[in-house]
Amino acid sequence: MIAVFFRNKPLRRRLVAGSIAALACGAALVWHGARSEASNVAPAMPEAKLVKAVSVSPAPVAENHVAIGEIEPRLESDLGFRVSGKLIQRSAEVGATVKKGEVLARIDDQDYRNRLASAEADVAAAQAVLVEASAAEARIRALLAKGFTTRANHDATLKNLRSAEAKLKSANIAFAMAKDQLSYTELRAEFDGIVTATGAQAGQSVNVGQMVARLADPSNRDAVFSIAEAAFASDRRGRKIPAVTVSLLSNPAISTTGTVREIAPMADAATRTFQVKVSLENAPDEMRFGASVAGRVGIAGAPVVQLPGSALFDKDGQPAVWVVSASSGVELKPVTVARYETERVVVSNGLVKGDLVVTAGVNRLREHEKVRIVEGDGK
Repeated sequence: MIAVFFRNKPLRRRLVAGSIAALACGAALVWHGARSEASNVAPAMPEAKLVKAVSVSPAPVAENHVAIGEIEPRLESDLGFRVSGKLIQRSAEVGATVKKGEVLARIDDQDYRNRLASAEADVAAAQAVLVEASAAEARIRALLAKGFTTRANHDATLKNLRSAEAKLKSANIAFAMAKDQLSYTELRAEFDGIVTATGAQAGQSVNVGQMVARLADPSNRDAVFSIAEAAFASDRRGRKIPAVTVSLLSNPAISTTGTVREIAPMADAATRTFQVKVSLENAPDEMRFGASVAGRVGIAGAPVVQLPGSALFDKDGQPAVWVVSASSGVELKPVTVARYETERVVVSNGLVKGDLVVTAGVNRLREHEKVRIVEGDGK
């Protein structure tokens, strides 16, 4: 049979062709089976991205404010003479401590002494006229009762008596005024205090009301601050301002507490700041008038959410954050940033209690993408 195979060439060709056909058919069957098996396997799902997230809860945050001011007296009075004249003595010097009623300055009183003497003489003359008019009226009244004079004569003497009484009264008033004016030639302290300024020197002519000495009450002091207009925004009006901690700039260990007693109703035209006066009770002696101080106060603000800076994302030029939904997908949520701090941002609007905000990996996310939260603090 083998010999016949090698001798018979047509038979050999048919056998080889049959073998090749059989091999091709087998390969086709193998390829078809592989394709069928591959078609029965589902495509692999993309793996959820790992992110860090934190559950937020809006809460009020104290807003700490610091301002620089100075110590000023609560009661400070510019003292001046109530009459004009030449200043002959000024005993008050800046920094001097004086008592109530103590003489601070004097003006030349010679003219006022002369006026007092003249007023005193006018009183004496008016008294003499009154005595004479009173006696004349008594005589005419007696004669009228006996019928030896007329009613007209008695009316004339009665008129003179009333005139004399009025002139005496006027003279007494002028005398009292002259006496007061003489006393006004001495400038006296109206309360216990410290002289903080002077406005005239001995030998100088002073007018009525011109400041000669400025007196401050050391027992009551204020810390005065100039506060920026932004601190008085409408959302802060009506809030109760707590106690203010006031400390010396030169020595912060020296401090006291005070309460806001006055806020200027209008801003300064030049600086656009509001003057705020803080009343200091039992202020340390080191807080002298003019000393520079720092005032610190914490005011409870509106509920806000504090997030690390890495949580913030940009959406069409506006701030936003990624929030994880109940189905583990992420959604971009616009927010309002109240302020930016060194390592965090304060969000005032856009988030509610329970929102799960992504804090790390925000730049790799897409809308509605599935995520898996890494265990940790979410920072």
